[in-house]
Amino acid sequence: MEALERRLSSLSVSSRCAPSDPAYLLDLCAAPPPGDAVAVACSDFTLRLHDKLGLKRLRTFAGHTGPVSAVRFSHGSTGCFYSASLDGTVRLWDARGADGKQAQVFKSDASHCFSSFDLSCGDSLLCGGTEQVNGEDSFLVFWDVRKPGGVLLGVYSESHSDDITQVRFHPTDKDRLASGSTDGLVNVFDLTEGAEDEALVGTCNSESSVSALCWLGLERLLCVSHDEGLRLWDLKSLDTEDELTVYSTRDARVVEGPGGAGSALDYLIGGCWLDSEGQVLVVGGSGGGDVHLFTCDRAGLSPVRTLTSGHTATVRCFGFDPQSLSLFTGGEDGQLLRWSREETNPGPGPERAVGSSRQQQSPEGEEEQLQNKRSMKSESVMRLKSRPHKKHKLNRDKKHM
Repeated sequence: MEALERRLSSLSVSSRCAPSDPAYLLDLCAAPPPGDAVAVACSDFTLRLHDKLGLKRLRTFAGHTGPVSAVRFSHGSTGCFYSASLDGTVRLWDARGADGKQAQVFKSDASHCFSSFDLSCGDSLLCGGTEQVNGEDSFLVFWDVRKPGGVLLGVYSESHSDDITQVRFHPTDKDRLASGSTDGLVNVFDLTEGAEDEALVGTCNSESSVSALCWLGLERLLCVSHDEGLRLWDLKSLDTEDELTVYSTRDARVVEGPGGAGSALDYLIGGCWLDSEGQVLVVGGSGGGDVHLFTCDRAGLSPVRTLTSGHTATVRCFGFDPQSLSLFTGGEDGQLLRWSREETNPGPGPERAVGSSRQQQSPEGEEEQLQNKRSMKSESVMRLKSRPHKKHKLNRDKKHM
């Protein structure tokens, strides 16, 4: 805990990209080392590629015809990244190409709208999670990306009954997968098994709509819900009589932000595992744009740091780059920020990377800009759901907690 506090103690805004064409930033992903780019999903259905250091926009990718739900870099080729959309496609983009067009398009049934996806650690398997179809089922769709055209391998159709909001492969085990849904269930699969009911090795009940999942090391899983609940599970307990839940709170907002008075936590965004520290970093925020950093273990949620003078509205996404020790954040103010211990000089033009001081503008101009951004919000991607939790028959014999 002390080591992590020292590591984060001097973070400040070292780069800022404030585009002249405002759009909400819905998701982002920093390329794994030695990659030097950050991919961002925007509310105008486009994807933007920025360099990591100064956040200069390198290219804009267009092709999706619906809201983009998630973006991920390839693990082995930092020049390639994927995106999923409610337009029913998952797309592979080659940032090295000259035309900025998608290199490959993955589809399944015409009724499938992809609200989440992930790529296995070996870059061999792609899994997309769909919204609810026909008011009854939702699907996990699998493709083999190594074969030309991206071969559709099949679907899981019985494990969730509502929108699948999260799909997370294990960071080191290519055959282990976790999925979360607005039905309140988090399912863990062993993909070496054939049939879906055999592959489903455990079910954890979050008791609310799932908004974020994060693997912590080998056997733990962090779950954040849309109503700001947080749960930490030890999956080794799935096959034993030991307690599954390591820590649980129905409302993390009772934990005051690390900045003290005036910076209370309003919402959680998610978590990421810091392997070098052996700890999880939980990220949340306040309505005014402050970013709150926490750790979480058996003792609960512990405040570490509040980052201020950055965003001016809700922060929707974040990513951590272990190589540069930088935190990237994006939000409803349209800004992409890099928080680190180093500072860069402002870049030229209307879309620029600036130092740690906030851009100056009149209150009237700021309010007009925020109003413009509010009108661009995609209700389909950003709505927060809380529906009755239904359980399919094959889940009844699995361990719930």
